[in-house]
Amino acid sequence: MLQTQGKVIIAGAGPGDPELLTIKAVRWLQRADVVLTDRLVSPDILTSFVRPSAEIIFVGKQSRKGASTPQQEINELLVFHAAQGKLVVRLKGGDVSIFSNVLDELETLVAHGIPYEIVPGITAALGAAACSGIPLTARGHATAVRLLTCYQPQLLADNQWKELAKTDDTLVFYMSGDALPFIAARLRENGIAAGKLLALVEQATTPQQRVSLFDLQNDAALQAHQPASPSLLIVGKVVALHRQFAWVMEGRSTEDYFLPVAARLLAWEEEQDKQLQTA
Repeated sequence: MLQTQGKVIIAGAGPGDPELLTIKAVRWLQRADVVLTDRLVSPDILTSFVRPSAEIIFVGKQSRKGASTPQQEINELLVFHAAQGKLVVRLKGGDVSIFSNVLDELETLVAHGIPYEIVPGITAALGAAACSGIPLTARGHATAVRLLTCYQPQLLADNQWKELAKTDDTLVFYMSGDALPFIAARLRENGIAAGKLLALVEQATTPQQRVSLFDLQNDAALQAHQPASPSLLIVGKVVALHRQFAWVMEGRSTEDYFLPVAARLLAWEEEQDKQLQTA
């Protein structure tokens, strides 16, 4: 008997709030045999929308630290399960096309002749902007937005910093919370306008969301802040609009909504054990 060919769905889970998951992603999760999930996926998505018989495999990354799953291992898991004829959902935080290593996975699937579909999700920049009351483009403030990352200093060249400091575009930095003082220093060195602010949006769209505004010239305040993970930085004239249009109540909890990789796996295993004991 010939084995049915498997398929991989690469789907975005949105920035945190499980209600920001798309209907199409929900439908695939309800059919999946296997779900390979990132760390930055709400646990409520896994408990509410994945069918009970599906196998959930945690393949989270955390700034290349500790228990992070190597990309090669993720690629091998996709091939292994799809080769068994299974429907695999590769669930990524945010949108699949923004800073997500999707190219590695697409190349792997094509090389092995595995069919796939791509389901977009709400990226962190849009979720953070909406829940912070900061429109990324606004008449008289900015007509364009740039999505960047600076988790390593060498990712942006000197000429790029000079151009970024002078532009009126809104700048959004992903995966760069730890680089907050460095980014502010490079923008100051290259002459960014004194009136521009920086918004640090921590754990956007979750109950633990916090938004902090910084004067880019106040290095002491920038150095003193220890951002939670994940954090997003928004720089530009539009940041000042937060004071007028903020509508989300700030989270009072200091806990992490997205647990570190090892802690997330342990919590999931404990929850599964509880369910088995009460079944």
